[in-house]
Amino acid sequence: EMQLVESGGGWVQAGGSLRLSCAASGFTFDDYAILWFRQAPGKEREGVSCINNSDHATRYTDSVKGRFTISSDNAKNTVYLQMNSLKPEDTAVYYCVSRGSGGEPDYWGHGTQVTVSS
Repeated sequence: EMQLVESGGGWVQAGGSLRLSCAASGFTFDDYAILWFRQAPGKEREGVSCINNSDHATRYTDSVKGRFTISSDNAKNTVYLQMNSLKPEDTAVYYCVSRGSGGEPDYWGHGTQVTVSS
């Protein structure tokens, strides 16, 4: 059974840092991309970053470039999102998503709350 478990969320003051983890199981990790999405109250869901586990290619949305870094440890089947210089507008529930290349539906984790106070 495919499973994604996020951890590392919490409360931090503006300018602080958090590192989110997404532990994956139940599928061939190297064959998938892992994406981070976030959703703030009253706002649409937003794609934050993604990494292709086969070649470690990465992408970021403009609002987090230079502040967030995504990485993966294929030996541990875990993807990390290092978030630095956090801003109140980064406050959201962050979701880890696995995306295969065969057109199958994305699989979502349950999310982890990140709260940044000003």
